[in-house]
Amino acid sequence: MNTSLTDSAATDVQAPGRFREFWFYFSENRGAVVGMVITVLLILVALFADFIAPHSATEQYRDHFLQPPFWQEGGSTEFLLGTDAVGRDLLSRLIHGTRYSFMIGAMVVLVAASGGILLGLIAGFARGWVDTIIMRIMDVILAVPSLLLALVMVAILGPSLMNAMLAIAIVLQPHYVRLTRASVLAERTKDYVTSAKVAGAGPFRLMFVTVLPNCLAPIIVQAALSFSSAILDAAALGFLGMGAQPPTPEWGTMLSEAREFILRAWWVVTFPGLAILITVLAINLMGDGLRDALDPKLKRS
Repeated sequence: MNTSLTDSAATDVQAPGRFREFWFYFSENRGAVVGMVITVLLILVALFADFIAPHSATEQYRDHFLQPPFWQEGGSTEFLLGTDAVGRDLLSRLIHGTRYSFMIGAMVVLVAASGGILLGLIAGFARGWVDTIIMRIMDVILAVPSLLLALVMVAILGPSLMNAMLAIAIVLQPHYVRLTRASVLAERTKDYVTSAKVAGAGPFRLMFVTVLPNCLAPIIVQAALSFSSAILDAAALGFLGMGAQPPTPEWGTMLSEAREFILRAWWVVTFPGLAILITVLAINLMGDGLRDALDPKLKRS
């Protein structure tokens, strides 16, 4: 009884200490803090898009085709960033596009990480022919350019946002498999794993309770970087007409619809491109900070 109370108290004391240590190393990277602030703001925009957007993302104002931003001649404060070729408010579409982009990133990371971690654990513990088959399949996937492989898969499954997310998740999965397997091979020879085996822990407990929690730091960093890659790849597929289909306000699809108006209406291309740039850059900066804070080799004394 006394021992369990002591362990619980020790855990409660260690948690704030670990968070302080994490924040110390994370906050040393100023770019990571800026990236985190921008990412949080974008998440809030995505959550409250229905309340923030001044207009519907799909409503067409037929008297305002290709209207410029409000600071240009012919612009209006009713449409702050102008309108597109069919009279839809560009600002409202960008705001709702934030929701789609973060949904894509979250779903892709969830699917890719879940499958990748499971396969990595199996490969790391099973070894032998099981390990060989899993890793050779991952090598084949990695040998094909990621965007080309995603394009082929979407062409087979059919152009849609859901199929694009599935294709991107499969393309990103080998990174999680290789990372998890490497972490498992490094951890399984340590004393605490041997002690768990001696205590009678079964294979599933060893994999998911004993070893996996100690492999999460590099996986979290990979998840942050994969999040930005998923947004970028989804935008690329949307631009090529293989991702989200019109009138969905997804940034890549918006760029695809605006290609023929680049010379006469710069705003319909510039603002979606800037949205992709700022979002991907912010998440990558935050990912660098997570790597600095979670990787013991990069921590400065």
